[in-house]
Amino acid sequence: MKNISVIGSGTMGNGIAHVFAQNGYNVSIVDINEEALKKAILTIGKNMDRQIAKGSLTEEDKQKILGNIKTYTSLSEGVIAADLVIEAATENMSIKLDIFKNIAELTPPHCILASNTSSISITKIASVTKRPDRVIGMHFMNPVPMMKLVEVISGYKTSTEVTETIIELAKKIGKIPAISNDYPGFIANRILMPMINEAIITLHEGVGDVIEIDTVMKLGMAHPMGPLQLADFIGLDVCLAIMNVLHEGFGNPKYAPSPLLVNMVTSGNLGAKSGEGFYKYTPGSKELVVADKFSKLPLNKPATV
Repeated sequence: MKNISVIGSGTMGNGIAHVFAQNGYNVSIVDINEEALKKAILTIGKNMDRQIAKGSLTEEDKQKILGNIKTYTSLSEGVIAADLVIEAATENMSIKLDIFKNIAELTPPHCILASNTSSISITKIASVTKRPDRVIGMHFMNPVPMMKLVEVISGYKTSTEVTETIIELAKKIGKIPAISNDYPGFIANRILMPMINEAIITLHEGVGDVIEIDTVMKLGMAHPMGPLQLADFIGLDVCLAIMNVLHEGFGNPKYAPSPLLVNMVTSGNLGAKSGEGFYKYTPGSKELVVADKFSKLPLNKPATV
């Protein structure tokens, strides 16, 4: 396996491309937006500059790694020689199904088709292709160059050979694979998202405010980041999409997304990427500032019975 194509040049896509290119693979990044592709290359370069500053990479290494990456706005040109395609588009089922219908027709027969989805059924994605045995999930964690985990999800018809190939590939690029069966949320988000949702419910019901909730989880449970800050980092729209997958997949009221989460996404307060979620984000600032919505209003404490 030498040629890796990544569909999508956003945060996850450029991170995945960075890791494969750094490990000597030929990487093609495909995106319909030429400016997004330019931004992706700049981001990869800046991330490598941090590695250079830490002494883990040289300027010569950087140029060689960047030389391993090509960009395409044409899907057919970007995947025609791929041994593995990793789809890293937005967490939207119709978009992903459309991509897989196309890449299944455009790639060589031996090519493995992987999705970086964090919750959508691999079996469902595979069902729109004529080779479901070669479709698999590779759920990378953000930021991809730093996080060691890759959640590997086999669909109902994914072959054992393909699963074993992806497990070994993850190890070759310095990642640690964890194997999950194909059920809503897989392992990571089956556990993580209900916790984040419960933290939002706790805020909504006035049990604690933003700082208290995050402080309890950081200092009491040894989490490196509180659940509300983490939700901002992931993107509240992504959190809502995953909660909807869990709710629809299991039909259990305990997975219903918090009304506060729904309202924040509807209002466009998506977290760090929109500049405001539970916290406010100013470019270049590392100070953690609670959003005005939550810093000025008193806690809505339940009435004492």
